[in-house]
Amino acid sequence: MEFLRTVPILRIFSVEKAKEFYLGFLGFTIDWEHRFEEALPLYMQISRGNLVLHLSEHHGDGSPGASIRVEMTGLDEFHAELIAKKYGYGRPGIVEEPWGERRVTALDPFHNRIHFIERLQ
Repeated sequence: MEFLRTVPILRIFSVEKAKEFYLGFLGFTIDWEHRFEEALPLYMQISRGNLVLHLSEHHGDGSPGASIRVEMTGLDEFHAELIAKKYGYGRPGIVEEPWGERRVTALDPFHNRIHFIERLQ
């Protein structure tokens, strides 16, 4: 038996705001989008490198205010990229935790928190 990966599903309420945040600010790309019919809720997969997220407008697919941890390397470079974009709704800082990791937390328009974590050696 082998567990291959985890793909969080985050609830969204506005496709426009989700795309502005996840694509424009965080630098993800859309892998695919799905709607059962044009007027029905959107379900989509986005990715950046090996990080894959699902975003859903469907009721019951997650609750707003979720919190996920993404372990990564290159936190300083990522942070500089975010700050350079001058996103109007947030400019997260780097926090050093006493348990040996550094963190940048991005809060999406739906109150989901993504903690980008780099472990200190």
